[in-house]
Amino acid sequence: MSLDVSPELLETAQRGEVDDAAFVACVRDSLPYAWEMITELVARLQVDGGDFADNTVPPPDEAARGQLLRALASDAMRGSLERHFGVKLAFQNCHRLAVFPPGDSPAYRTFVTAREQILNQSPELRDC
Repeated sequence: MSLDVSPELLETAQRGEVDDAAFVACVRDSLPYAWEMITELVARLQVDGGDFADNTVPPPDEAARGQLLRALASDAMRGSLERHFGVKLAFQNCHRLAVFPPGDSPAYRTFVTAREQILNQSPELRDC
């Protein structure tokens, strides 16, 4: 299961649309490692500036890795997180998460190319 959905949130969804705030809170509570990583990267981008901020340190365990994969593989989760934080998210391998200012910057377009994905490969990341 990707998210720990409360009975109240499930009931809301069964009645109609779920607002972003409620969904983001569910993601935050369900995927704390992914939430913390995004929060830290957003703060680093805001403080340091630059084209983007990224993480290059592998997660401490498979549970943490799974959280990143679940948060970023879901269009609904990724979109809600991007709107909540006001950033664009990009993901390579099993842990290289990057946050970009909103929009379609040259740095973002480069980061998401096949070339960059290939250049970011290494034998130790083969089965991550």
